[in-house]
Amino acid sequence: MSFNIPRGTQDILPGTVEKWQYIEQVTKDLCEQYQYKEIRTPMFEHTELFERGVGDTTDVVQKEMYSFQDRGKRSLTLRPEGTAGVVRSFVQHKMFGNANQPVKLFYQGPMFRYERPQAGRYRQFVQFGIEAIGSDDPSIDAEVISLAMELYKRLGLKEIKLVLNSLGDTASRVAHKEALIAHFEPRIDEFCSDCQTRLTKNPLRILDCKKDRDHELISTAPSLKDYLNEESSTYFNKLQHYLTVMGIDFELDPNLVRGLDYYNHTAFEIMSSAEGFGAITTLCGGGRYNGLTEELGGPNAPGIGFALSIERLLAALEAENIELPVEDSLVCYMVAMGDEAKDKIVELTFKARQQGLKVEMDFQNRKMKAQLKSADRLKAKYVAILGDNELADGNIMVKEMESGSQEMVSLDQFIEHLKQS
Repeated sequence: MSFNIPRGTQDILPGTVEKWQYIEQVTKDLCEQYQYKEIRTPMFEHTELFERGVGDTTDVVQKEMYSFQDRGKRSLTLRPEGTAGVVRSFVQHKMFGNANQPVKLFYQGPMFRYERPQAGRYRQFVQFGIEAIGSDDPSIDAEVISLAMELYKRLGLKEIKLVLNSLGDTASRVAHKEALIAHFEPRIDEFCSDCQTRLTKNPLRILDCKKDRDHELISTAPSLKDYLNEESSTYFNKLQHYLTVMGIDFELDPNLVRGLDYYNHTAFEIMSSAEGFGAITTLCGGGRYNGLTEELGGPNAPGIGFALSIERLLAALEAENIELPVEDSLVCYMVAMGDEAKDKIVELTFKARQQGLKVEMDFQNRKMKAQLKSADRLKAKYVAILGDNELADGNIMVKEMESGSQEMVSLDQFIEHLKQS
């Protein structure tokens, strides 16, 4: 009997995993510069956290969560996104009392959503995200957006664009909600059952419906920008000013609606415009979520963040034919010819690794020709060949693979010789 992985998952194999490791290191280095600290939350949480934090009218909660009961009959859910868990941790551990505010955090790890798998979209996927909690200054919004843009820049992406919208404060949202209800209610029976449910709970989500996106009422719906009060407009204008000061280009899209209920004020997406990238162009999405900490039992602590899929990032890199500078070569491949020589090669290999050198040796007792082919496949800079005769003389033959030049090196000086090469 043979087994395959579940649909919507993937094995990340050697040769590819190095790209992931490179991206992970770039994100960590960038967050360190911006003073965001890593947080690691559980991969499953109480289901109610996502129902309250993400919103029970969202597709994520209604259709995509992996939920189960544990032996204590408690409902638990594999995390479908990162923000709710981070904010829960912020509240639980009273980070709002930290001396340094806002609290700036980043996370990286697997998320789980039951949705139709397609190119760059999986049921288990990896997100990198940041959260800045404790400030309602639009300059922190600009910082969060700039970090995302800088990450893509450092990885070499050029065919990207930033799209912005304002969802307004609570008062603006209430006024817009009433206008949307009045707009959709007379013909709501023409929409899907999900939209009919959303009408009174969160009609803004109708604008983001995948099934009814082409309905004529979507394109003629009242625009949120027409309902922004003075405070919301001032906030959004300041954000645009800060981005302009930073030299970050952006486009305004009054129809941009993020897929989670907790967003307000700033909403943004970063999209790929690379040819052949695919129909789903969004690489990164985020926004402000004032009120979420209070919803989860904490004090008033305004927040903003974003999340991006590593899988989609890799797809965008491929679409732009960008090769990451992944180093996968060896310093030296160790070749033993003879039993006594192999004893010494085992010892030298171990000692070289203790000195931080990337070395490899043969474990199949193959002939020299086969071992040299392995050295070539592994892109070894040098091959060290030790036979019983060389061992008796206290020497080892070191060959540079690119030039073919070779020299005899004392066994006592061999490791130091590799370190200086």
